Amino acid sequence: MDLKLDKHISGQFNIELERIMSSVLDMGGLVEQQITQALEAINNSDPKIAEKIIENDNKINDYEVAIDEECARIIAKRQPAAIDLRIILAVAKMIADLERIGDETCRMVKAAQVHFSGQHHQFIVDLDHMGQQVLTMFNKVLDSMARMDSDAAYEVHKLDKKIDKAYEGIMRQLMTHMMEDPRSIPKIMDVVWATRSLERIGDRCQNLSEHVIYLIKGKDVRHRSSEHIEKMLEVK
Repeated sequence: MDLKLDKHISGQFNIELERIMSSVLDMGGLVEQQITQALEAINNSDPKIAEKIIENDNKINDYEVAIDEECARIIAKRQPAAIDLRIILAVAKMIADLERIGDETCRMVKAAQVHFSGQHHQFIVDLDHMGQQVLTMFNKVLDSMARMDSDAAYEVHKLDKKIDKAYEGIMRQLMTHMMEDPRSIPKIMDVVWATRSLERIGDRCQNLSEHVIYLIKGKDVRHRSSEHIEKMLEVK
């Protein structure tokens, strides 16, 4: 990938930085696959896919460790500054959020071990709808990362409000149903935890968009309102 970096005395430095970002994108691709398969497992009540997702989480963990070690090696060897240091710092934050998204997919698939039918099946339909929104959000943030596009990253940042709204709607329905039918609580709780995991993945996607903006613009937009971010980025 082209990070549009200034050329260094050592061309190898550029290669190392670009290789790290490529590894981050590879890790992101694996996480994307995990989210997709988790939604499939829940829709089909397929415990085998769920087991595979849990097993593959180790691969995501391995990516995090390997990229962390490479970042530490570059800092020790190259003593980066300016944009180069920003890349290393942003990468460290990115892989932490990607790893946590992987953890959330493992929590989600517990709902795949329960068979839902009749009225309860509607909750899975709603969960899948929210899941597709989260998956789209994740796809977009990976794309902004690959293209080094801060404007696209900001658009992802704004999508979290839709995820939160979907989460609140589903949770209201689930709470109402459990109050009306206490016997359904054990089964419905699996949907509750899956919904919560999706909401957290949405939060992590927003974090990733902030890291992309920091990497490109050098501006920390964490904990800022949309209006403030637009002023910082000079969004028109």
